[in-house]
Amino acid sequence: MSFTPELIAELEVLALFNLDSSQEGIKVHATAAPDIIAAAKRLHEKQLTDQPDGGYLTSLGHDAVESVQQLLTILKTPQPA
Repeated sequence: MSFTPELIAELEVLALFNLDSSQEGIKVHATAAPDIIAAAKRLHEKQLTDQPDGGYLTSLGHDAVESVQQLLTILKTPQPA
């Protein structure tokens, strides 16, 4: 499995969510980059969000964002030489 541009865009959208508050969603505006708009729609189709333009995370979406945040933390942490 490889990281396609579409998958990377979906990961970027997921990374926008704040897990500190379940009352906080996102809104992908019509003026956003086309790849981000399409990614938000795909995440909705995959039942990770409740709206095609972002909205709130579903339970599955919450799990996905946790994984994305963990991966980003691991990859951004400097490794000992």
